[in-house]
Formats: sequence, structure tokens, C-alpha cells
Amino acid sequence: MRLGCHLSIAKGLDNAAAEAKALGANTFQFFTRNPRGGKARAIGEKEIAAWLAVRSEEDLFPVVAHLPYTVNMAAPVERPHAFAKMIVAEDLERMEAIGAEYLVVHPGSHVSAGKEAGIRRIIACLEEVFLPHSGNCVLLLETMAGQGTEIGTLADIAEIITALGRPERLGVCLDTCHLTGAGFDFLQKEEVERMLLEVDGLFGIDRICAVHLNDSKFPPGSRRDRHARIGAGYLGKEGLLNFITHPLLAGLPFILETPVDDYSEYGVEIALLREWVGKTE
Repeated sequence: MRLGCHLSIAKGLDNAAAEAKALGANTFQFFTRNPRGGKARAIGEKEIAAWLAVRSEEDLFPVVAHLPYTVNMAAPVERPHAFAKMIVAEDLERMEAIGAEYLVVHPGSHVSAGKEAGIRRIIACLEEVFLPHSGNCVLLLETMAGQGTEIGTLADIAEIITALGRPERLGVCLDTCHLTGAGFDFLQKEEVERMLLEVDGLFGIDRICAVHLNDSKFPPGSRRDRHARIGAGYLGKEGLLNFITHPLLAGLPFILETPVDDYSEYGVEIALLREWVGKTE
């Protein structure tokens, strides 16, 4: 089982890798730059070499990078839209240089322009800066809860993928909290099946590359994006196990983004999840 958490790389990728291993993780996620801004820390050749050595030694795979929240590919105003294009283009190259397998992005918010216009802006952004990219890093569109004017239902993502010609290096990152907010009730096993049937019909299960594993503070259909600690929200042990033990999902990397005060708490959650899964085998 590939299970990890979101960590900081402020002290270096190699240090983050060592921290992941200490927490019992065999995969992890990090922000490519300041999540609330746009400043990026330079990642030099020495750090990359140290990182690649530690990563190989500790069997950390896959590595998931996450673009900052300030990236809004659906922005109706030119300046933030241009900013989104710049960051997506730059960080695809930066993540290619460190060998990251995946780069996650929130599709965006149409603000007040309407969903159709927002989706067109996302498609235009990706046509310009993603399709020309020839590297191996796979860009993942994250499923969203439907708060406010955000774009990111399964159908929204399918529309984007189809409009771009279904490129191989464009995948999907599921989020258990967001999917709950969007209306799926994973306390019922059949709801996992319903979600997968919808995915299969829209863009294919093989496009699911990663999962953000979060409990939800709110019930299904709330359209609220509020993460809860593992087992402490609506999904609880039963709902999370229904999801992560499904045969079509079990081999994916599961990344914890739960609200913790200290990264050591991720270690507790990782151990708990491994214990729960172990008892079902």
C-alpha cells in the first residue's frame, strides 16, 4: 500500500524524504512553491542529487507535487490567468527536473463568469502551456467539492480532458473529502462503485493516478471542503476503508492532507490506516 502525507520541502527535498520515511510513509506530496503566493525556492543540482539518492534508497514512489492555491486557470481576468499559465509551465519543468511523477492542480474558479466560460479558460490555459510540454511528469486535475464558483466535478474534468484530445499525460487526483462534499456517500460500498462507474464512463479509471485521503467534517452533498482527521469525520473508519480497499483503487498512492498541528501526527494516522487495512486482509 502506497501511503503518505503532505510535507514541506523548505529544508530540502532530501530532508523531506527522510521525514516521510520516519513517519512510515512510502510516498509523499509537497507544494511546488508558496501555496498562498507565487514565490518558488530554487532547487539546485546538489539538492536534486541528494534527493534522488535518498528517494531510491528509501523506495519513495510516486512523488506528488501540488501547485499553489493561487493558480486559477479559469480566471476571467487576464492577469491571474496569465499568472496561472506561467506557474503551470514553470512548475512542469521544475518537477520534471527532480523526477516527480505527478503535479496536481485545482482546475480553478470561474469567479462570476459562469462554468462554461471557466472551463473554456482552463482548456485555453492547458492548450498553451501543457500540451507543448514533452516531459514525463503527469498533470493531475483534482476533483473538487463544488464550493462557490469552483470547477472540478467529474463531468467538468471529463469535458476538459476530452476537449484537449485526451492526452496521455493528463490524469486525475481524487479527493475523498471533496467527493463527499460533491455528493458521494462512501459509508455505502455501492457509492464507491457508483463513483467508479461514473469515472469509467467519463474519462476512464486508468486516468486516476493519486488520491488525497481526507475525512470530511461535513456530510455528502454539502459542497463544503473541510478536511477532518482520519476517522474523526463523516467518513470514519468504515467509509475510508470502503474507499481505499476497493480493488480498483487499492494500488494508488494515498496522500493525507488532514489538519495536523505537527507532522508527527501524520505518522499516527499512517500507522492507524495500515492497522485498519491489515485487519481486512
